[in-house]
Amino acid sequence: QVQLVESGGGLVQPGGSLKLSCTASGIRFVVYDMGWYRQAPGNQRELVAIITSGGSTNYGDSVKGRFAISRDNANNTVDLQMNNLKPEDTAVYYCTGDSPLATRQYWGQGTQVTVSS
Repeated sequence: QVQLVESGGGLVQPGGSLKLSCTASGIRFVVYDMGWYRQAPGNQRELVAIITSGGSTNYGDSVKGRFAISRDNANNTVDLQMNNLKPEDTAVYYCTGDSPLATRQYWGQGTQVTVSS
């Protein structure tokens, strides 16, 4: 059974930082491309960041320079360090895993991030 479990969400003031973590089980993590997406109320789901099995990264335009994605293949985890958070970063953040050749995609249950004073 595949599971992606996110943690680390919460309430933070503008300009603050949060670190999200996702722990994967049931997959051969080292060969998966991992990512983070987010969805705010009334908005479409959007890409936040991805990290390939080889360690290459890509970011959504709105988070470039503020967020950093990393992975730990030994512990099957992918993290998202979020700095200089803005109210528009408020959303449910989802962890994703894509199998080789993108034949399968798995999603976590999501974790809420709220940026507000």
